[in-house]
Parts: sequence; structure tokens; C-alpha cells
Amino acid sequence: MSDEAHRVLEFAFPGPIRDQLVALVLSGEKTATTSLLVEWEVDNEMLPKVGERRTVIDSAENPVGVIEILAVDIIRLGDVDSAVALDEGEGYASVAEWRTSHEQFWKDEIFARFPDQVTPLGDDTQVVVERFRLVGK
Repeated sequence: MSDEAHRVLEFAFPGPIRDQLVALVLSGEKTATTSLLVEWEVDNEMLPKVGERRTVIDSAENPVGVIEILAVDIIRLGDVDSAVALDEGEGYASVAEWRTSHEQFWKDEIFARFPDQVTPLGDDTQVVVERFRLVGK
């Protein structure tokens, strides 16, 4: 892995889900991730830019890989398509399955961080889809 410093990319929260997602990134199966736009806004964090490299960390916060951002799109949750579900590499059989899984994660994990900032999820909820490629381990 390069010694060059990059912003960190954390998948989910430390624990089994992060470990699974990081393994998928390192295997090349996961080439996209989706988050709620409100997460970025509440954290006052800049969205990644195309060409930016980010360090992927594991549950112990060890750097385990570097990805390069290929695309960043803000879309409606209702516009997520099968390409996004497939590129997330988690084995979703349909967009409906992808959506059910993501909505459950967001409700269980994300909404607890900022309950006053969240409105109910719906087709018009804005999500950030990041597409990337693994460039180093």
C-alpha cells in the first residue's frame, strides 16, 4: 500500500458488517457504495471527488487498501437501479432486496446518530452513490 496520505473511507461501523464489506472491496467484488446525503450534511463532510483516492480501513482501524473514486452521483432512492445493487457486490438478487437491506441498516444504525435531522425514507430521499476501483492493498 502507498505511503501517500488519503482521506479514510469507513464502510458501515466496526464489526462484522464492516469486515464483510472490506473483504468484498479487497476481492474486487464491491465497486460501489451508497449512503444517505443527509449523513454527509450532518457531518459537514465534503463529498469525494472523481479521481480522489481514499484509504479503506478495517474494524481495527488498520489501513487495508486504497480505492480511487470513479464517480459520485446524488440520486433519488427511488432511482437506484440494478447496476448499483450489483456493483455493491453483496449478492442482492433485486433492487427491492437492496433497498430493504439498506433501509434497515439506515434505520438501525444511521438514524440513531441524528434523529432530529432525519425524515422518513421514501423514493425522493437523496442518496450518494460512489463508484470506485481498488488500486492498492
